[in-house]
Amino acid sequence: MTLFWIICAALLLIAILFVAIPLWRGTSKNNAVVRDAANLEILRDQIAEMDTDLKNGLLTPELHEQGKRELQARLLEEVSDTSGGEVSNKPHPLKITAIVLAVLLPLASVGLYLKIGNPDAFQSPHGAFAMARTQDDLKTLEEKVAKNPNDPEALVILARSYVDLGRYADGSRIYESLVKIIPDEPILWADYADALGMTHSSLQGAPAKLLERALELNPNNEKALALSGSAAMERGDYSSAVRYWEKLLKLLPAEDTQNTKMIGEAINQARQMMAHTKGGKVAPALDQINEPTAASTTQVSGKERITGTVTLSAALKSKADPNDTLFVLARAAQGPKMPLAILRKQVKDLPLSFDLNDSMAMDPSMKMSNFDQVVVVARISKSGAAMPQSGDMQGMSKPLALGSKGIKITIDQPIQ
Repeated sequence: MTLFWIICAALLLIAILFVAIPLWRGTSKNNAVVRDAANLEILRDQIAEMDTDLKNGLLTPELHEQGKRELQARLLEEVSDTSGGEVSNKPHPLKITAIVLAVLLPLASVGLYLKIGNPDAFQSPHGAFAMARTQDDLKTLEEKVAKNPNDPEALVILARSYVDLGRYADGSRIYESLVKIIPDEPILWADYADALGMTHSSLQGAPAKLLERALELNPNNEKALALSGSAAMERGDYSSAVRYWEKLLKLLPAEDTQNTKMIGEAINQARQMMAHTKGGKVAPALDQINEPTAASTTQVSGKERITGTVTLSAALKSKADPNDTLFVLARAAQGPKMPLAILRKQVKDLPLSFDLNDSMAMDPSMKMSNFDQVVVVARISKSGAAMPQSGDMQGMSKPLALGSKGIKITIDQPIQ
């Protein structure tokens, strides 16, 4: 904010200089010089007339000489009066105008900005595009929402801040309040579905219904189309996934090459899954994934892998059986929600050191290295099924860059 006001002050100073300097310089400098030149010219004309009269015999030499002396004396008298008159302490009108503008211009500009501008737009976390990046900012924002729980702008920032920090359940709770206050905004329904899907590691059920609502409000909402395609892939409806993503592909600008490539690869994968299903070769499900061999992980560079440790919270240890299935998977932070890398273990293997990489992809066209950021999810499945069910437990990371190391994930959230 301080930098903003410094820039404004500099611009105002430049504006004042552009206006005031020409006015100041435009002050009449010394009109006596101009008047003296005019008087001198008049004197010459009168002397010339007297010379003509002398030549024509109309004046005697005595009168001619006397007239010249009188004209010269009058000229000297006028020059003396002019010089004295010019020495005045009275300010010139143009100088006064320059001073007034130099004072009024900044006052009027600041007053107009405070009247119709938005000074808070530069204050984090209250600005329209701000995001709470630190715990102090988040606390301030939470206090603001607590005082005014119906402030939609603050609620949007808080919800997005929670999601950005990996607190998806908290983000879902705020979005639930938001869609009641602003029920006709499709992007809020899509964001709500995304946060809820991340909370439960699935877009099935409630998130899918939220996406339907978003597309009812705006059939061309890009985020809703992207997530609807992911939800269709998750339930095995590959033709619907292709339909959603192809529509999304037509809406993307030509210069958005990164998203265009990502969606194109997702469409290709959905078509391959369709072909495999029709030919009787169904792609392996999550619950059919086995632990990768050591040989399969040695050919992957560090930037294409994420390593870390999974632990189970003390509060949930009594609810987990040592033989329950443990899934550790990576999925795109933005884009299709299907797993990009999967590891299957058991609760008895906890605490577990994991190494997720491109060799663990279900499909070679959908690898971790195709995305800038991923989220790692650790889930205990009571039934051993891939789809999250009531009674399962999970934990997840915030969005991570490829190559992240030493990630710590605690399974501490029961799935209702």
